[in-house]
Amino acid sequence: MAPGVQISEVKSSTARDSRTATHSHIKGLGLKSDGYADKSGGGFVGQEAAREACGVVVDLIKAKKMSGRAVLLSGGPGTGKTALALAVSMELGTKVPFCPIVGSEVYSAEVKKTEALMEAFRRAIGLRVRETKEVYEGEVIELTPEEAENPLGGYGRTITHLIVQLKSGKGTKKLRLDPSIYEAIQKERVRLGDVIYIEANTGAVKRVGRSDAYATEFDLEAEEYVPIPKGDVHKKKEIVQDVTLHDLDVANARPQGGQDIMSMMGQLMKPKKTEITEKLRLEINKVVSRYIDQGVAELVPGVLFIDEVHMLDLESFTYLTRALESPLAPIVILASNRGRATIHQHSPTGSIPLPTDLPPSAHGIPPDLLARLLIVPTHPYSAPEIEQIVRTRARIEGIPLAEEAEALVARVGAEVSLRYAIQLLSPSDVVRRVRGGEKVEGRDIEECRALFLDAGRSAGVLGGEGFLV
Repeated sequence: MAPGVQISEVKSSTARDSRTATHSHIKGLGLKSDGYADKSGGGFVGQEAAREACGVVVDLIKAKKMSGRAVLLSGGPGTGKTALALAVSMELGTKVPFCPIVGSEVYSAEVKKTEALMEAFRRAIGLRVRETKEVYEGEVIELTPEEAENPLGGYGRTITHLIVQLKSGKGTKKLRLDPSIYEAIQKERVRLGDVIYIEANTGAVKRVGRSDAYATEFDLEAEEYVPIPKGDVHKKKEIVQDVTLHDLDVANARPQGGQDIMSMMGQLMKPKKTEITEKLRLEINKVVSRYIDQGVAELVPGVLFIDEVHMLDLESFTYLTRALESPLAPIVILASNRGRATIHQHSPTGSIPLPTDLPPSAHGIPPDLLARLLIVPTHPYSAPEIEQIVRTRARIEGIPLAEEAEALVARVGAEVSLRYAIQLLSPSDVVRRVRGGEKVEGRDIEECRALFLDAGRSAGVLGGEGFLV
C-alpha cells in the first residue's frame, strides 16, 4: 500500500486584523443633536464640558468662521487632550486636512524652526479644485483591440487601435481609441460590464465599478456595483481634486511647465526635493487666490494640532502668532499639561537650550499668544469613569475581564494613573492564556503589577538603593 500523502487546507479569512492603537476606540465627540454631550458616546467617557466646547469649535470650522484662530486644550496627563483633537478631526470628515505634530518636532539641525512650523501650517490648508472636463462615460459592451503586422518585422503583431463601445441611459457610442489607452485600460483591469469614464483631452481612464446589471453574479471577490450612467455617453463632467498647499509648494519647488493650478497639480508625483522659499510660497498664494476669485478652486482650512506646545521656544511662539494672522491660516489646536512654566529659549539651530530670565507663564505660552486662544480645560477622571474606560478598552482589544479584575484595574487607574492601568490589560491577558484561564482575573493583574512597576514605585526602588533619581 502506498504511503499516505499528507494534504492540508490553507484556510483564508476575509477579516483583517488591525493594530489596536491608543485611541482606536475614539469615533467622534459623542454629542447629541442639540450639541450636548452624553455621559459616554463616540468612545468617550466623561469630559462632557470639553466635548461640548469642541463641538462648538467644529461648528465654527464648518461655518468657516474659525480661520486663523486657535484653541488650547489644557489639562493633566491622561485626561484626553489628544483624544479630543482626534475626535474633532473625525467630526470634520476625511476631506478636511488634519496635521498632528509635537512641539519638539520643530528642532532639527537640517531645517529651521520657522520652516518646520510653516510646513506644518501649509499641510493643514487644503485646496479643492473643480474642473469641468469632457468625458466619455458608460458601461463597456464591446472591447476589441485591432492588430496589424509589426512594421519592424518579425513574427509579432502590434495593436493599431482599440474599439470600445459604451452604453449609457440615452444610447450607445462606439469609440476608436489610441493604443496607449489600451495600456491604461489593462492597468485598470477593465472588462465587459464595467462602468468607466475616459477623459477626452488626456485619454485618462478610470474604472468606476461593475454595472449593477451584473449584481446577481457570484464573484469570488466583492465588487462595487454602480448604476449605468444617465444621459449621453459624451458629456461634460465636474472633476473634484483635493490637495494641500504644501503639496503645491513641493511640486513647484523647481517649476516645470505651466503656471496654472492644474499644471501645478500635475507635478505632484515628481520626486524632487529642494528648499521652499518664502518667495515661492507667495507666488503660489497669488495663483491660488486668483483661482479662488475665479471660482475654480475653494480653500479648505484644516486643523493643525500641536501637542506638548510648551516645548516650543520664544522664537517659535512669535512666528506662530504672526502665522495665525495670515489670510491663509488653518485652525490651530494646542495642547499643554503644564500649569505655570518658563518659556524655552534655544540657540539659532534649536539644538542647544539657553538660559532664560523670562518669568514663568501660564501653560508655558507667552501672554500675547494666550490672549488669542480659546482655552478648553480637561479634568481628571473619576473612579466610575475610569472603570468604564477600562471596560471599553478591554472590549476593543478583545480581552475577557472578570468583574474582580475590572474593579482592580479601575482602582489602580484611580490610585496611580489611567495610562498605567490601561497598559496592564494586554500583559494580563498573556498571563491568562499561559495559565489556561477563560477570563483575566485579579491574580493576573497582581502578577503583572509585580512584573511591571509604575513610575512612583520604580523611583522609590532606585532611590532606596542609593541611585540617582
